[in-house]
Amino acid sequence: MSPAVTLTPERDDRLSEIFAALAHPTRRAILGRLAEGEASVGELAEPFAMSMPAISRHIRVLEKAGLVHQGRRAQYRPCTLDTTPLDDVTAWTDQVREVWETSFDRLDEYVRRIQNQPDPTSNDKPKPNNERDTP
Repeated sequence: MSPAVTLTPERDDRLSEIFAALAHPTRRAILGRLAEGEASVGELAEPFAMSMPAISRHIRVLEKAGLVHQGRRAQYRPCTLDTTPLDDVTAWTDQVREVWETSFDRLDEYVRRIQNQPDPTSNDKPKPNNERDTP
């Protein structure tokens, strides 16, 4: 029997938020930059040809997913990366991987079994030895 992928509604919603945050290339690039260390919103916006409000919206999506935290130090508001939500993604993908591996194992077994059986739809009958094609 295949292992079941179980999701509570809360965990499913959490995963949806995380995957939605990761779905946009700009947000993935922001996370990549934050993997190097904290940065201000202005520093995060530098490589992109978009307005500050647009970058701020991307950061809010990442914050809502729990992937980014924005601190406050006087006028400086550094953003930092939090990889903790990715633990949920890892756990879910591990469960799904088990399901797929089990399915692929069964498929491999089935393919091996049918490859060793004659094709019932084939009209080819073995030719007697004296009628075989010779080069």
